[in-house]
Amino acid sequence: MLLMEDVRKVYRAEQVETIALQSINIEIDQGEFVAVMGPSGCGKSTLLNIMGLLDGPSGGRYWFKGTDVSDCNEQDLAKVRKHHIGFIFQNFNLIDELTVAENIAMALRYHRISRRQTRRRVAEAMEQLALSHRADHRPPHLSGGQQQMVAVARAIVARQSLILADEPTGNLDSGHGQMVMQTLRDLNEQGTTIVMVTHSAAHADHARRTIHLFDGAVVAERVRGRPHFS
Repeated sequence: MLLMEDVRKVYRAEQVETIALQSINIEIDQGEFVAVMGPSGCGKSTLLNIMGLLDGPSGGRYWFKGTDVSDCNEQDLAKVRKHHIGFIFQNFNLIDELTVAENIAMALRYHRISRRQTRRRVAEAMEQLALSHRADHRPPHLSGGQQQMVAVARAIVARQSLILADEPTGNLDSGHGQMVMQTLRDLNEQGTTIVMVTHSAAHADHARRTIHLFDGAVVAERVRGRPHFS
């Protein structure tokens, strides 16, 4: 599903050059559950942004579902994102003026489904994540953990083939964290590909494979029960 060959990402500001990713070679098959781990600043979020077509590589090639998207224009990338990728962001990216239900429904805006189907899917996502009683609340009236749960519901409601999750349990207590992880596992068992950035070794164990980054490079991969060092 995803194939990266020698992907690099360099940020330049005036005379300063920062290497965020270097020589990344990763292949992720349809239906995999992959965790990405590493210390803060090692390039995890940058990698996820490139996978999700929110940012482009400075070098190397990236294939998404068999198509080389390395040099695609923004219009084409936006179409792929809308129809194939669900995101769970660290900073939630909720719209303060919309209710919980309306924020979740935004993920279905570009899908050709009826209003009745939209309401049903939103209701199912809220029930799955224990948000039904917050349907008419707005984000400023929610705790950080509740906002995170809304962000998760928004990511799963469209039933995309790929979900990219950046620290999806980072703002949650242990009980809600387990709820999110179980939701991701259920989706994966139904065929959804999951790539999750996490600092939690316990949550990474939900994934079949863990990729370890350090200083922008893949330094180790572990298929559950079997370590492999690069």
